[in-house]
Amino acid sequence: MLHVSASPHIRDRVTTRSIMLRVIIALIPVIIASSFIFGLRAPMMFAVSAAAAAGFEAISRVVMKRQQTVGDLSAIVTGLLIAASLPANCPLWVLVIGDFIAIVVVKQMFGGLGDNFANPAVTARIVLSVSFAGQLAGYSVLDKFVSGSGVDLVSSATPLMVAKSGQGALPSVLDLFLGRHAGSIGETCVLALLIGGIFLVISGIIDLWTPLTFIGTTVLFVTLTGQDPFVHLLSGALILAAIFMVTDYVTTPTTIAGKIIFGAGAGLLTGLLRVYSAMPEGVSFAILLMNILTPHIERWTTPKTIGGVKHAGK
Repeated sequence: MLHVSASPHIRDRVTTRSIMLRVIIALIPVIIASSFIFGLRAPMMFAVSAAAAAGFEAISRVVMKRQQTVGDLSAIVTGLLIAASLPANCPLWVLVIGDFIAIVVVKQMFGGLGDNFANPAVTARIVLSVSFAGQLAGYSVLDKFVSGSGVDLVSSATPLMVAKSGQGALPSVLDLFLGRHAGSIGETCVLALLIGGIFLVISGIIDLWTPLTFIGTTVLFVTLTGQDPFVHLLSGALILAAIFMVTDYVTTPTTIAGKIIFGAGAGLLTGLLRVYSAMPEGVSFAILLMNILTPHIERWTTPKTIGGVKHAGK
């Protein structure tokens, strides 16, 4: 069968699989860094989550009698991002439930990749935080980063929690940058995240419109409200989300103006939630709210067609 479509016709070797493979490569520094900060528990969580997400994708496609898509690697990327957004002491069964929510409920029930209205990893993280607050309430880190000795995981407050309560000493800027503090396993080491982000920019997978606007708006807002900008910049999920979540092809606008609006909106909401809400972190909720607005932002910022027929009004 001959398929005829309107010009221009662009041939490109880039596929969904090749894009997702580069994202997985970009996450490797994060996985390596997490094993030093949280011990062997971290790579185990990444492996379990990736395997569960791929399994749910394969099974759901069979049950729904649709073409198999597990080979495009998008499910594995989702699984890795879900693990990255959870603390090291998260029970594995909670992690697997998160994979089910992301892959089956958010992605496949809406038609699969390209049809989901929200970022699956972000939505799963929110559902888990609301449904399993007790299991996700505590954060931990290797004892060597707390007392200077020991290789066991010990409970510790995250920098955002310390800043929110005003009690306790905050880590130094260097410790924040290197991730030597409690937090979710994939969000603490900013150095590892930046290595992955630079790789994605160089390889052309992401651009910087949304990430820089998102980070800049958040930092500007917390600074204007009297907060420590370095704490908000170098801790929490801000950098992780800026590189791997607000750059999602499906749930964020494609126009440059739309990307800037999306990033500014997500940054403003993140700042508002961090400063004025009861929770220390607000990145996931901010991104989900902006995902809902993405179709409208896309419509508002789509350039008008040049040369089209202008219909006279009645």
